[in-house]
Amino acid sequence: MKKYLLIVLTGLIWACGSNGTGTDEPTPQEDGKDRKAILIHLADHVIIPSYANFKLKLDAMLAKSDAFTSQPNTANLQAFRSAWIEAYIEWQKVELFDFGPAEKQTIRNFFNIYPANEIGIQSNIADPAANLEVPASYAQQGFPALDFLINGVAKTDEEIVAYYLTPIEGTKRIAYIKRLTTRMNSLLDKVINEWNTTYRETYVSKTGLDISSSTSLMINGFVLHYERFIRSGKFGIPSGAMLNGVVAPEKVEAFYKKDISLVLAKTAHQAYVDFFNGKAVKTGLEGPSIKTYLDALKAKDSATGKNLSEIINAQLEATKLKLDVLKPDLYEEVKTNNQAMVNVYTEMQKTVRLLKVDMTSAMSITITYTDNDGD
Repeated sequence: MKKYLLIVLTGLIWACGSNGTGTDEPTPQEDGKDRKAILIHLADHVIIPSYANFKLKLDAMLAKSDAFTSQPNTANLQAFRSAWIEAYIEWQKVELFDFGPAEKQTIRNFFNIYPANEIGIQSNIADPAANLEVPASYAQQGFPALDFLINGVAKTDEEIVAYYLTPIEGTKRIAYIKRLTTRMNSLLDKVINEWNTTYRETYVSKTGLDISSSTSLMINGFVLHYERFIRSGKFGIPSGAMLNGVVAPEKVEAFYKKDISLVLAKTAHQAYVDFFNGKAVKTGLEGPSIKTYLDALKAKDSATGKNLSEIINAQLEATKLKLDVLKPDLYEEVKTNNQAMVNVYTEMQKTVRLLKVDMTSAMSITITYTDNDGD
């Protein structure tokens, strides 16, 4: 009997010492591989709080917009413009969540397709029944359209105010601003309400890796955002790097308020870095994230043998350094210092390859979107 107990005890000690694998090698970091924990952290500490912050900024913009449309004067215009800037900056922190409710409502396309279509906007002003729910209307609404309407319709604030005080036509123009802001508020409410009710549970429960899983949808949206809307939209197209060298300064973001174009780009880039690292909005602390998942998978850079997450973060930092040398007005940078714009694009291109190829391969995620620029 004593011999039998000794055998059992020895077996238990062996099992504990070798993690039950029969070897002395440590097991993978299974906690880090818990996709549900990652989804919960990102939903509760990043995505939902980010939308809440944006809602506050948009509400403030709506209030200033209402004040201006009720009483067009230079003071109300300037207050509206300031609130629009703050909301536009905050938008950059949620635009990357283009999956689930945001994708369902096509909110990015209705909020931030630029450059604004001036002719389409003027046509819509003349026709109050114009359809704003079709793809052709994307560049006729959202932040870029408001940019045109409060910054681009005239040269001075006094002339802009006069534009809205013109008999008959001024009333139509004011009505269009109200229509745009009301629509933005309605779309955002739909996205937030769905996150706060049914979608949050759907998101954290679909823990697989198939193309309909939360991780797959999120990673596809995450990579697409960087590739198409940060790299290409903000830098590749205006600089001409994606247009065979033909520069297009008129295609910068915030074209009519050009001196905020860099802060929009830098805010979007930092939001991307923070999401990758799972940085909580309220505390600033990092939690379960894409980074920790890659580390748990022991994903390595094939060239250096370093952790892939470390390489990605280093490349994102390299891009930030290129952003830091730019002046605030990207329109002028394209015209007078375009090589610096191209340099940002080139640095971002390196990041795209790491995200789209190395990261997705390590995570066993299939890229389901298509892009025709040769990546």
